[in-house]
Amino acid sequence: MPSESSSLKPNDGLSGGASAKSEIGYLNARGEWKPPHAIEYAPIFVWPPKPFNLLKWALSYPGFLWPWNSVYLLITLVTWFWFQPDISRCVTLKADWIGEILLRNIALLWLVNGGWHLLLYTLKLQGMERKYSPKWQAKNDPKFLFKNQVYDNIFWSCASGCVIWTAYEVLYFWAAAHKLVPYVSWKEHPIYCAVWLCLIPFWREFHFYWIHRAIHAPWLYKKVHFLHHKNVNPGPWSGMAMHPVEHLLYFSVVLIHFVVPSHPIHLLFNSQHTALSPGGGHSGFDGPVFNDKVPMGSYFHYLHHRYINCNFGESTLPFDKLFGTFRKELFDDSAAVAPATGAAAKTTAE
Repeated sequence: MPSESSSLKPNDGLSGGASAKSEIGYLNARGEWKPPHAIEYAPIFVWPPKPFNLLKWALSYPGFLWPWNSVYLLITLVTWFWFQPDISRCVTLKADWIGEILLRNIALLWLVNGGWHLLLYTLKLQGMERKYSPKWQAKNDPKFLFKNQVYDNIFWSCASGCVIWTAYEVLYFWAAAHKLVPYVSWKEHPIYCAVWLCLIPFWREFHFYWIHRAIHAPWLYKKVHFLHHKNVNPGPWSGMAMHPVEHLLYFSVVLIHFVVPSHPIHLLFNSQHTALSPGGGHSGFDGPVFNDKVPMGSYFHYLHHRYINCNFGESTLPFDKLFGTFRKELFDDSAAVAPATGAAAKTTAE
């Protein structure tokens, strides 16, 4: 299919030959980039236990807490204190408060996904450096709506994803207003609330793995999940570009708050983390980016888009390793060449 691509060649600016190695990664003969190290799982389920490595993973930068889980938590707190309709208004389903939540969620999606796209694909501040694929987002490609990958992804993200994300939140706040969901107070149970908040990213990954495996069943893949997998070369808007049925399943992660005692902050953190984190994870680049300052990307998940039948989860809970679908690398080091850096690596083509 026709698509916009880069003129960057695997040997641009290189002197090391086919077996050369760089500290920032490799390029194969097709110009595909990979990190200089194999993918590793978080040091949680290891034996013997390594408490120092676990603590380092949890507290270091980048790590479990810093920066992204902390950023999403900050977004949640800002949302709760300044942009959340009062629970008393949610007793009756009315367009005013529902519209406020929908507009808020659309704004958040554009802030995060649109922000990544602006920096990486419109302004191209990172150039091609650390970009997994040597191509930009597809244009004049009939497999996408409007024959444009970005427009297609934005449509599905907003018209389906944002609406279904909002519907789950509306249902929760309506139920909370009627005291139909179990509620827990931060003031009365601070330790429980803090622990539950920290566990939400793990619950999200657990839920994502099993839902993801389910929609790879042949009949669901053909009817539903194929839409997301059109994005072999994903960008920030690709993460939420799904079929409406997949959005229903994907955001069902928040239903746990209808049975497990939670504060609305838990629900918002879960739903916003679910909606916003795919933008950076599907960016198509591997961090740190912007002069090695900003961690981002998920090579683990990029391999799933590249090969389809591997890496169904993510790199915290080792389900893929347990079930034999874990893929560490895109290609062997022997087939790699060192990538250009600096000005050469930032070469782009329209």
